[in-house]
Amino acid sequence: MKTNWKKIFAVTVASAALNFAAFAQAPAGTDQKPAVSASVATPGADQILDKYVNAIGGAAAWHKITSRIAKGTIDIPAMNISGTLESHEKAPSSMLVVVNIAGATFERGCDGTTAWSDDPQNGLRTETGAEAEDSLRQSDFYHQVNMRKYYSKWNVTGTEKIGDQDNYAVEATSTAGDLDKMYFDTKTGLMARAITTVHTPQGTVVIQTDLSDYHDLDGIKLPFTVHQSSAQSDYTIKFTDVQQNVQLADSQFAKPAPEPATAPAAKPPTQ
Repeated sequence: MKTNWKKIFAVTVASAALNFAAFAQAPAGTDQKPAVSASVATPGADQILDKYVNAIGGAAAWHKITSRIAKGTIDIPAMNISGTLESHEKAPSSMLVVVNIAGATFERGCDGTTAWSDDPQNGLRTETGAEAEDSLRQSDFYHQVNMRKYYSKWNVTGTEKIGDQDNYAVEATSTAGDLDKMYFDTKTGLMARAITTVHTPQGTVVIQTDLSDYHDLDGIKLPFTVHQSSAQSDYTIKFTDVQQNVQLADSQFAKPAPEPATAPAAKPPTQ
């Protein structure tokens, strides 16, 4: 059972970019699918995205921030385990996420060119293909205000409820060909939920993330509670300490050197 949860966690956490600001992912067919509402007039995608960027502080305010360290907790109630998470980000496109849970450590990093991960299931490795493309996109420090850069097509499908609140539902086709879905609060403009396919060594995983508890910090808004769910796992991340515009060395984002192989023990001399 211990090995099983490590495999699950390697796929969902180490493969989904948990950098603090990256928007999240979820399956379109889960039981949590929002109910359709026809009570709110629906604007176009450009209007919704403009309102979202303004709601999180605006592009100018975001570009005044160049780095971030975020610390928090992660809880998996179904497995009765919890741990800590620490995320380091630096503009333009470097990230490092370290999760410690139940005695195991999961890391994922990107130095702007090379994406890598290290976890108990897969070990230290360089990401390739679609998985690497996911990491490179999500490591963009200004991902929130650059979303148009990563999608070739946008389509507003209507207004849907998440809980008691109406949200604009927007489908977006990524430059890689994946169909994502995002939900923006009709009142605040903030993103409440997003749906994306994540690429992993074991195949694609669909993860749902709900974003809440937005805080004002240095002129921008960030969600301090992130709930993620998939067919494999269900967990909640709560950030407790966030520092911005801190000094971060570029070297910390580079893929670590592999540990040297242990030399075999010398045989005793024969008599």
